[in-house]
Amino acid sequence: MGMRVRLLQSAALTACLATAACGSSGGGGVSSTPTPIAAPAPTPTPTPVATPTPTPTVAAVPSSNDTSEYRSTVGAVSMNALTAYDHGATGAGIKVGVVDTGLDMASDQFTGRVDPASRNVAGGASYDDQDGHGTAVAFTIAGVRNGSGTQGVAFGATIIAARADTPGSCAAGGASASGDSCTFDDANIAAGVDLAVSNGARIVNISLGGDAPSSALLAALNRATARGVIIVVSAGNNGKDAVKGASPDAFGAGLADSPYARNLVLIAGSVSANPTRLPSGDTISDFSNRAGTGPAADHYIAAVGENVRAPCNDTAVCLWSGTSFSAPQIAGAAALLAQAFPNLTGAQIVQILLTTTRDAGAPGTDSVYGRGVLDLTRAFQPAGGITTTTGASVSMAANGTLSAAMGDAKVGTLGAIILDGYDRAFAMDLARTLARTTPQHDLTAALTGRQQNVAFDRGGTSVAMTIAPIRNAGQSAAALTAFGLSRADAEQSRAIAGSVIQRLGDKSSFAIGFAESGQGLTARLSGQSAPAFLVAREPGAGLGFDSRARGSVAVRRQLGGWGVTGAVESGDVLVRGDREVQAALAYRYDRSGYQRAAVTIDRRFGALGLWLGGSRLAERDTMLGARLGAGLGSPRATSWFVDATARLDAGSGWSIGGSLRRGWTIADVRSGLTGAGSLRSAAFSADVAKSGVFTKGDGLSLRIAQPLRVTGGGLSLLLPTGWSYTDGRVSDYTAQFLNLTPTGHELDVEAAYGIAVGRGALQTNLFYRRDPGNFASIPADYGMALRYGFSF
Repeated sequence: MGMRVRLLQSAALTACLATAACGSSGGGGVSSTPTPIAAPAPTPTPTPVATPTPTPTVAAVPSSNDTSEYRSTVGAVSMNALTAYDHGATGAGIKVGVVDTGLDMASDQFTGRVDPASRNVAGGASYDDQDGHGTAVAFTIAGVRNGSGTQGVAFGATIIAARADTPGSCAAGGASASGDSCTFDDANIAAGVDLAVSNGARIVNISLGGDAPSSALLAALNRATARGVIIVVSAGNNGKDAVKGASPDAFGAGLADSPYARNLVLIAGSVSANPTRLPSGDTISDFSNRAGTGPAADHYIAAVGENVRAPCNDTAVCLWSGTSFSAPQIAGAAALLAQAFPNLTGAQIVQILLTTTRDAGAPGTDSVYGRGVLDLTRAFQPAGGITTTTGASVSMAANGTLSAAMGDAKVGTLGAIILDGYDRAFAMDLARTLARTTPQHDLTAALTGRQQNVAFDRGGTSVAMTIAPIRNAGQSAAALTAFGLSRADAEQSRAIAGSVIQRLGDKSSFAIGFAESGQGLTARLSGQSAPAFLVAREPGAGLGFDSRARGSVAVRRQLGGWGVTGAVESGDVLVRGDREVQAALAYRYDRSGYQRAAVTIDRRFGALGLWLGGSRLAERDTMLGARLGAGLGSPRATSWFVDATARLDAGSGWSIGGSLRRGWTIADVRSGLTGAGSLRSAAFSADVAKSGVFTKGDGLSLRIAQPLRVTGGGLSLLLPTGWSYTDGRVSDYTAQFLNLTPTGHELDVEAAYGIAVGRGALQTNLFYRRDPGNFASIPADYGMALRYGFSF
């Protein structure tokens, strides 16, 4: 049977510090200790606990765990254990077995956290540590945090000390003086593993090395991993030997590569201390065995094993080096994960540790650092598919886009529980993942667009189209010539929108449109007209947010002096990114459809025309143009609008008009959430125009307008804010409100002047926008546009 030795680099014990202990006496003083979590049983289904109600923070604040004691603990700093501490993890309630030289029974560094099952498994009378190696390893895992000196990685964990050194082999004077005096045989190591496992250890640390493991030890390994227990073993201290140090020693490799390992064995290599957590500081220790090129490299993680401050010689403190002290760093990290996420199996903890290391060598698994250097930064972040508690997908970065009508609404915080691919519960502020529709600058498209409106009548049929130059020579012109365009015009043009009106006698008419709204058809059927502006739009010029109509139908009937028009349309709501494809004929994007139905009555009183309409807008996946993800209930909305328009032809070329819109929106929350939403919205415009100002054929107009803006309301949601690992379900809900009323209040003022020049027309526009896009923080937008257009 091969003999084992402690993997201590005795030459590295360069400093014995003149202090009574690693921390102040009377241990147990802990600041900001989170509520303890009960230890789970060592079975594939550990006893879970509830996650506290999340309190998402708006701004980063200094961590109360970032103490001088923490900063002095080189291993904890290198792995960024601060991330775990700030998640409330301390290792409390998690048992870690330490198969080693025992534990100093007089030490105050583990008060109340030494399991009564601890004992000497090698036949000795006591588990009291004669050597110091076992106590130093245990302190590295779970030494007390008391504001002095250094602390263990999982300073709240409980130690099961299994003293396994051969009786009498450690009598030469202890680790600080004797080098590798203690020896171990496999039968005793196996007994130590069994002791830890049978008494509820989730992790077992073996900072030993030597020959390949015996069948007795492999049998103990089989019993441990069958119960989901993680085994952490040192890689070896033969790094200066080019042959022996090129891969883990036979002991560690034999355990990790065994068919009994069940991917629950981790091999610990050593790197230098890295206080700033910069990858460039992660240098493999010269004494450490490397990962090698064999199967063991897939289970190899490097952690700090140099100058680790821990007790020695009863009352002194030493700086220890060796892979004996990189292994307990990993064991402590595993204990933090086990406590923070009680649902995790041992295999899942190992998988998380292996896949969240920071790469220090060649990309990927390499022959020096194996899987990389231990780092808890990503280990305590959601991994895999992120979902809501109802199973719907959610993003860590983007869960919705507010519409322009909502502008700079102060959405507040929306704390909620999300689950990652390991079913770990995390608190997340969903409000931080909402994007906003920034103000659009429409002048470029308006001035560079080579579009032209054409219209003609043929009998009782009227045709109107918006055409643009074709992009591909040779395109068929048959469709356009059928509408009455000349062959020459048709061969140069493509239709991008249009409508056809058919008069059905003196009192009825019918219209159909493609890429044109029902509001546009209603205006044409009822004879409604208004001056054209680039920026200051009428409320009836669109839905009030980015959208594109696909098709529409309208019918009008004259009833005495009154006209009644009904219209329906369908189209797509366009969210961020979709705007770039609006002009394409074959546009492709994730469409969010809408259906709109409206009834408008109109009447003329001499020179005064009045229009009053009501409409219903049903959005399939959006709410007044805002699209919110499953984490916020994937709301869809139904809105009702009332529109009123008046226009007076005052004579001598004067025209005065105005429009007003009021809206009420009700949102339907889905994706398994409970909630409801309601919004109030408004828009208006008022204009005055004069034709023949300076010469026949010119025109001057002025308009003031407010685009659609939410004037009140938001979304009320009952969000999950607590999670029970015991039941695997939400333990608490909190009512929260997503405010969608902006602070900004956009107001547009625009003047336009047009005159015929030659074979075309010259158009000049001067505009001013206050709070563009309903953003109070954005400076006013103003400018001037000059455009000359002619037929092509």
